[in-house]
Amino acid sequence: MTFRTIAEPAPAERVPDRPMGVRRFGRVNWLGLRTLATREVMRFMAVWQQTIFAPLMTAGLFVVVFALALGQGRGEIMGLPYLVFLGPGILMMTVIQNAFANTSSSITAAKVQGNIVDTLMPPLSGGELLAGYLSGSVVRAGLVATVIGTGMVLVTGRGIAHPLWALGFVLLAALLMGGLGILAGIMAQKFDQMAAITNFIITPLSFLSGTFYSVDALPEPFNTLSHWNPVFYLIDGARYGVTGVGDAPPLRGFLICGAVVVLVLALALRWLKTGYRMKA
Repeated sequence: MTFRTIAEPAPAERVPDRPMGVRRFGRVNWLGLRTLATREVMRFMAVWQQTIFAPLMTAGLFVVVFALALGQGRGEIMGLPYLVFLGPGILMMTVIQNAFANTSSSITAAKVQGNIVDTLMPPLSGGELLAGYLSGSVVRAGLVATVIGTGMVLVTGRGIAHPLWALGFVLLAALLMGGLGILAGIMAQKFDQMAAITNFIITPLSFLSGTFYSVDALPEPFNTLSHWNPVFYLIDGARYGVTGVGDAPPLRGFLICGAVVVLVLALALRWLKTGYRMKA
């Protein structure tokens, strides 16, 4: 007969295996992030006639209407033919509207249809949700900018003066408006509320920020107020990147827009982490 004089240690508790396919490096769920990003991209690519081709047609109609109505009898603006001046503004206006629509419609539709739980239940952090949603806005904005920019170059016969500046401001626009779309989607409880935000806030901001005119021609106090509008710097920065001419120094506009992007994304990250107005 044998006796145990020392208590044997309890068997180590078995740690459950990680679900197959889930990989985390540095606490990032790369599989979940990639899945959400892919879903956001495929969501608008499934209806590319509405999300890519329709903006091209709208931009073309703007150019035709303004060129025929004003272009023939109007002189140069900032030393540029009116059609050349108009193109970058329409490009950025379209980018702004599409980047905002991508995130806002995705979240609002999920809340209205009741399947937002499919996004909240997987092991995704607030930062991963933010990055996944923003990836759709960035890809959509990039595709729209590429299509319209190509058409603009073909119509005007001019190349891009500063490609890196143009690319930088398009990226800032996608991040800023994608972040605002997340905030709007979280706040809105139905499509009517989202339509009100789009019609009364986003569309006026994109139209009244130097898209069709130079803000230097505005009387006071509208000229000063325009320089407090970050959307103005997005449009003016894109115009500088395409034509080499702008109302404001591009570096100043880039820094202002970058600061606003950080603030908007910080608020969006906080709301996604806490589940504000989403975990109902």
